[in-house]
Amino acid sequence: MAGAFAPSSFELVGFNILNLADVTEQEILSELKYDLLERDVLQASDRLEQIQEKLRVLFGRPFLQLGIAAYDEKKKAFVDFGRKINHSFLTKQLAHQEAGSGFRQIYSQLWQDRQPLVLEDVEQADIPEDLRQQILGIGIRSAILALLPYGDDTVGLLELGSPNVNDLDEFCLEKVNQFVPLFAVAVKRNAEEIQTRVQAIIKEKFTAIHPTMEWRFTDAALNLLAKVEEGNKNAEIEPIVFHDVYPLHGSSDIRSSSTARNDAIQGDLIEHLTLANKVLKKASEFQALPILDELKFYVTKHLRRLRQGILTGDEVSIFESLKTEVEPLFEYLSQNTPDLRPVIANYWSNMDPDLGILYKRRKEFEQSVTLLNDTVSDYLDEEEEKAQEMFPHYFQRLKTDGVEHNIYVGASLVENKPFDLVFLKNLRLWQLLVMIEITRRTAELRDKLPVPLETTQLILIHGQPLNIRFRLDERQFDVDGAYNIRYEIIKKRIDKATVLGTGERLTQPGYIALVYAQQREADEYLEYLDYLQDRGLLEPEVEELELEELQGVKGLLALRVKVKLG
Repeated sequence: MAGAFAPSSFELVGFNILNLADVTEQEILSELKYDLLERDVLQASDRLEQIQEKLRVLFGRPFLQLGIAAYDEKKKAFVDFGRKINHSFLTKQLAHQEAGSGFRQIYSQLWQDRQPLVLEDVEQADIPEDLRQQILGIGIRSAILALLPYGDDTVGLLELGSPNVNDLDEFCLEKVNQFVPLFAVAVKRNAEEIQTRVQAIIKEKFTAIHPTMEWRFTDAALNLLAKVEEGNKNAEIEPIVFHDVYPLHGSSDIRSSSTARNDAIQGDLIEHLTLANKVLKKASEFQALPILDELKFYVTKHLRRLRQGILTGDEVSIFESLKTEVEPLFEYLSQNTPDLRPVIANYWSNMDPDLGILYKRRKEFEQSVTLLNDTVSDYLDEEEEKAQEMFPHYFQRLKTDGVEHNIYVGASLVENKPFDLVFLKNLRLWQLLVMIEITRRTAELRDKLPVPLETTQLILIHGQPLNIRFRLDERQFDVDGAYNIRYEIIKKRIDKATVLGTGERLTQPGYIALVYAQQREADEYLEYLDYLQDRGLLEPEVEELELEELQGVKGLLALRVKVKLG
């Protein structure tokens, strides 16, 4: 059979049935999911180009463009992730070209509808004409814009664009809706990573930042990140300078605090030495030790001199002498002479348990200072919160023997908020009202203090704006420029100002003193004082005074007015 019928003698005829499934869409969506889970994927241009190529395959549009813009909740706007990190082709271009009302209108529609916006044919789309021309100007003929929701928030905007009419239409939305959540997660994570890096830069380069200025420090950190991303590994943080800000300075000082502190030190040392001398005299009745006579001599000598006044270094030197020479002897006497134990026990009972020294008057002084400072500080902080609501400004409060505050206000300090001089005038009047209330509260507190201390209130008027710069080495703000330094010099010296020809201290308890250099500065404040007198907050008389020269600062003048305390 095999020889009779060769294989070549047969012809087979038939057909195959194959089931083919297009899995391109599923594969691409799966790849996009893994791509967008990668760290920093939105910050690397080559990675975004790969994602863009996959979207071109998914839509079958070889010229499709991908754009992403992040949404900043604080700024209420779509912004860069960090300058070069942004990959928006539409939002970024239109923002730079100031598309105006048309630009805002298209995004208002997005926010209102919460649905992707499809522009199948930009030339025929129902959009403002100025916006149409600008979109066409960047080569886009059809586009889809879709918000990126994350929970209840919107974290960004997805842009798809094409140079061809009808390349993107309503039929594309089904695919768009499938990968919008993937981009939303990527944008959210990217924003959090950048924020972490920004905060790390701020923590390293700066100290705690005042909320009013936080935006500027964030911008500087983002700019630094962008430079590093461009390959400049040695990039430095840019200077932080705020131009044309108006300063307000005020202080509430404790009157004669140095004298009161010295009196407290002197009183404690005299009592401490007196108690020590009492033990030494009693010990001499029981033991004839030459060292006792020598110590009594030195203790008595210190007491005589201390009653004449205290000198710098007395507190430390006397403390060391008592600890190294006198008190070790008390330990010996207590162990070997039982009759001395009561007087020695009385000595120790008068010592502060934590410090090991007699600390009565100094403790009372410190308690009084603390209570005064806390009263002033708490009230200032309370009122400052209200003042921030009037207009955002920089506020700094410092505690020493008293409380001083510095305020800067101006357009450069705030972001996207118009500034008017009415806000400056409002702050100046607010400051006066605060100082009046501080005067009243500290006066009422005087008789309740362990040491009856008084405060004096001072305001420095400076009518001209100046520039302030953040000093990285000192991590604080300082005035910028030689001309503006005069303001800082005056601020540091006016607390010791005296009235010309009399030697009287300018600042007095129950009064508010206002120092100025130009008459026009005083004229504004005289109007405020007139108003406050009419309200019954100030006494009728306003003193106009000339001040003595302050270490090279000449020509300063002052107003002084008494606060009604009743």
